[in-house]
Formats: sequence, structure tokens, C-alpha cells
Amino acid sequence: MALSREQIAQRVAQELQDGYYVNLGIGIPTLVANYVPKGMDVMLQSENGLLGMGQFPNEDEIDADLINAGKQTVTMATGASVFNSAESFAMIRGGHVDLTVLGAFEVDVNGNIASYMIPGKLIKGMGGAMDLVAGADNIIVTMTHASKHGVSKLLTKCSLPLTGKGCIKKVLTDLAFIEIKNGKFHLLERAPGVSVEEILTLTEGELMVSGDVPEMSF
Repeated sequence: MALSREQIAQRVAQELQDGYYVNLGIGIPTLVANYVPKGMDVMLQSENGLLGMGQFPNEDEIDADLINAGKQTVTMATGASVFNSAESFAMIRGGHVDLTVLGAFEVDVNGNIASYMIPGKLIKGMGGAMDLVAGADNIIVTMTHASKHGVSKLLTKCSLPLTGKGCIKKVLTDLAFIEIKNGKFHLLERAPGVSVEEILTLTEGELMVSGDVPEMSF
């Protein structure tokens, strides 16, 4: 069974480590804030100028002036700080983010990512994605494995305008956790109840499968 948006975020949260500074992109990535393991010291960064995001607020915690890059209201963790977006991008461009979690439209076997433009459709724009993919070595992309019409988003070559080249190493979809290396996709884990054959069918780019692929655990 395909993972929900919340389950994708929950699995990404397992990749967090103590002391990490983490940027969460718009969409599924923002949900990761709700699943940071208890007791772990992680600082979540938003490109609009907030370091130390907490979970999404309850109704009585909502502050309309406190938002993330996607204009969702958020909370502040203990020790959080607020600053202007120029300082936030200096942090990103200076390589001070340990992990970046982004959404995407397409990813290919060479680690290229297309995430900001679909010709003929109104998309909000690039945002900070180009800076994030250029300034981070550790990036996880979250996305659905295929479109609602069953067209793969994990490609031999991206068809949409690129956000960045050769920068993506891991992709977590609603069906699988995949590593990109040596010009190929490598299947690390599969969603509970999803077969390797189903993943292969919905992956256009070459997908390597070694041994018995474990199911994700939550």
C-alpha cells in the first residue's frame, strides 16, 4: 500500500541526527517537523528567516505572524531565532545546513532535479530550491513515485527545466526509498505491502535491486 504524506514525512524523520541543522521545503517536507524523534536535538530552518521551527500549532497556539516558507503557521522551539531572509540564505549558501528535504516533479538517474516549473501551468516559482540544492550535500527528495495517470517521476532524464544538476542522492516516494549513484537508481526499502515488481514497473530510469529488499518500518 502506498504511503500517505504523513508516513513519508515520518520515514524521512528517521534520517535526522542529533545536532543537525535541517531545511524543510514546501509541501510534504514541512510535515517532518511533526515527527522529530523525542529527545533529539535538531534545529529546523526555514528560508524566510526562522531557525528552530517546532511542530505545527494547535488552535490555541496559532500566531499569524509566525510562518514557514510555505506560509503555513508554525511554532518555535526552545532556542529558536528569527532573522531576515538574506541571513537565512547566507546560511544555506555557506553550506551550514546538514540536511535538506525537498519536493520535486521529477528526478533522474544522474541526480538531476526538476522542481519549480511545468510549462503552461501556474507554479509559485523557484523559491529557495536552487540555493538549497547548490548549498547542501545531503538532500532527500520526497514525492509520489508516479503521476495520478501512472506516469513515472523517476526518469532516465528529466523532461522539465532543471532546478539543479547531479545534486540528489536519495529519493523517498510513496512506494520506495531509493539511492542514486553511478547513474542508476538503487532500491533500499519498499513501502509495506508494495512489491518490488510494482516499483520496477513505475520506475522509468534503471533501477537496481539487490537481494531481499526490506519493508520500511515506522
